[in-house]
Amino acid sequence: MSRLGNLGARLYRGEVGYDFVAKRKIWYGISILITITAIVGLAVRGLNFGIEFSGGAVFTTPKTSVSAEAARKTAQDVSGHPAIVQKLGDKTLRVQVSDLTPEQSRKTQEALAKKLDVDLNKVNTDIVGPSWGDEIAGKAWTGLGVFMILVVVYLAIAFEWRMALAALIALIHDLTITVGVYALVGFEVTPGTVIGLLTILGYSLYDTVVVFDGLKESAKDLTKQTRFTYSEIANRSLNGTLVRSINTTVVALLPVAGLLFIGGGFLGAGMLNDISLALFVGLAAGAYSSIFIATPLVADLKERDPQMKALTKRVRARRAADAAKGEAGGAAQDREPSDMGDADDEEPEDAAAGVVSQRRQSRGRGGRPSGKRR
Repeated sequence: MSRLGNLGARLYRGEVGYDFVAKRKIWYGISILITITAIVGLAVRGLNFGIEFSGGAVFTTPKTSVSAEAARKTAQDVSGHPAIVQKLGDKTLRVQVSDLTPEQSRKTQEALAKKLDVDLNKVNTDIVGPSWGDEIAGKAWTGLGVFMILVVVYLAIAFEWRMALAALIALIHDLTITVGVYALVGFEVTPGTVIGLLTILGYSLYDTVVVFDGLKESAKDLTKQTRFTYSEIANRSLNGTLVRSINTTVVALLPVAGLLFIGGGFLGAGMLNDISLALFVGLAAGAYSSIFIATPLVADLKERDPQMKALTKRVRARRAADAAKGEAGGAAQDREPSDMGDADDEEPEDAAAGVVSQRRQSRGRGGRPSGKRR
């Protein structure tokens, strides 16, 4: 068995582990800092909405030797709006300009055809109205809201309301970080971005539900014992699924990283950038939140329950008693033999009389008691 596999088995059996729950204030602080950074980036830079949401036109040129920068400058000078140009794999160009009227779109098409020295009809033009973008955005928000409600209801029924609340907070945490990264990086928000965001919610919930399921099983009849508190059981469940969570996250991130850095970076595929960035950031944030946010938050909420408070007191009392017994036993072992006295003198007074009298009789020859034979 490999070292990682052996470590995973030991984590699952509870032989080794890291106390994530006890250090939850550190994880909360890190998450708050990252979330604040994402919110500030979103407020300062804002999101770069694509034409699907803001309206505009997309011009697709035939195969050309004209540079992307020259095409961008031409479209921008004619339309008066910022233009985004992407070089496609067959040496064609995709020119995107937001907030264009039909008249501005026609003039931009003519200018691009003239710059590329091609016929006007060979420059394909797709015009998107802002009303269609508003409709798409409304449906996206509706889908997100319905998803959140269904998740909370399901987790509250399958587990309990505390776990549902923790999972909801973790989902909001993941979405906020992903949207903030989009704002900071400046990537365009398209329907592909919305698809990526909805996809990462499922991945984020997967690890969280796995941990919650193990925690639910481990916490059965928890109040009938005095060995572990709820937080300790939660930490054991988290360590038991830690290796699996890491493995599934890494396996999912590798192909997404290929889409983002190879497909989007080297091949210049714009749609791949939109989807892969949301997936990459969301998967990483989801793995983090399921380990460092959701489970510690459940433990925090659960420890406020009166039964769990009473259990924690009983566990601490038992451990204090065990520690006192251990110290007493250690002190007895450290004492010198001369201090122990005669072992016979330490015999309890309520011992059997025959045993005591026989032990104190003087021995004669042959090992028999002295005195007259009968």
